[in-house]
Amino acid sequence: MENTTQEMELQIRVENKELNSQSRMPSTATTQQRLPTYKDYMWWFRVSLYIVSLLAGQSAATLLGRLYYDKGGNSKWMATFVQSAGFPVLLPILLYVQLSKSSTNNAPPKHPSISTFLLLFLFFGLLLAGDNLMYSYGLLYLPVSTYSLVCATQLAFNALFSFVLNSQKFTAYIFNSLVLLTVSASLLAVHPDSDSTTKVSKGKYIIGFLCTVGASATYSLFLSLLELTFKKVIKRETFDAVLLMQIYPSFVATCACVVGLFASGEWKTLPSEMKEYEKGRVSYVMTLFWTAVSWQISSVGLLGLISEVSSLFSNVISTISLPAIPILAVIFFHDKMDGVKVISLILAIWGFLSYVYQHYLDDVNAKSRTSMSNEEASGSFLGTS
Repeated sequence: MENTTQEMELQIRVENKELNSQSRMPSTATTQQRLPTYKDYMWWFRVSLYIVSLLAGQSAATLLGRLYYDKGGNSKWMATFVQSAGFPVLLPILLYVQLSKSSTNNAPPKHPSISTFLLLFLFFGLLLAGDNLMYSYGLLYLPVSTYSLVCATQLAFNALFSFVLNSQKFTAYIFNSLVLLTVSASLLAVHPDSDSTTKVSKGKYIIGFLCTVGASATYSLFLSLLELTFKKVIKRETFDAVLLMQIYPSFVATCACVVGLFASGEWKTLPSEMKEYEKGRVSYVMTLFWTAVSWQISSVGLLGLISEVSSLFSNVISTISLPAIPILAVIFFHDKMDGVKVISLILAIWGFLSYVYQHYLDDVNAKSRTSMSNEEASGSFLGTS
């Protein structure tokens, strides 16, 4: 009897010792939350690479587009054509991604019907062609510094369309951003004479301004509809799916530009335009070629951010080049940075920071809710055990 009692006491001590040692050891989930993993570092590396691609490609493409006009180019349809015609450079990336996925032996995801995809490609392609054409008119009739500042209005339009289509909350910071960006663009609209370097009439300046605002609105609508399409129709936002939604609409947009080029008769002026280009024929071809490549580099960054984060975040990042392009325009194209532009730039940056801060608050709240739900799940698990 005494032996049995001693054995029971010994067993209880052993069990208590094991429980104490387990309580002192941190759980796997807690350790993973505290220490960044290899996947976290790779995610940040990819996002950083996409941000650099987007900003560098967008800035270079905008400056090259202005260079085309300044040195003798005059075809709006050609300037529109190069914004989408570089899509073949994305085909090797798409092939690599699809081969990588096939080697993992995962079950193939379900796709919408072919007719649905064709309608999506046609709709987004024509929308993209119209958007690029408006950007071409804006870049032709506006100094590049003014053009880039007006393009900042896409954040205000993005807030509006995200509220209507993507259930985005309309907070005080978002409203503040919308007001500041609207005032910033309005200053440029009512002071066209402040641009002494502008070589166009006041009427063409207004046309360029309205086309740039329209293009910014259309681009924001494009991104919001793209996000809605991924959630409701395609129901997956993998990188290869995003690439498909860039390549095929770009193909449709390129075909539309070719039709516009011939229908407008601008194709007849291209040989003389190349011959009279100030920098020579080789420079003419290289300017158009690298403009097309730069837009595709920008697209890869944009698509990567949509895949890794969201279309809303990608739109915000694309406006970070806002302060850089006017400064580069002053250096390379001798644009005048007068008081109106400086005030407009300050207001635009203020609106941008307000917009970014709201997304920072949203991210903090999302992480807080996730942490609380994990703690509740952990507590309920311990309670049931």
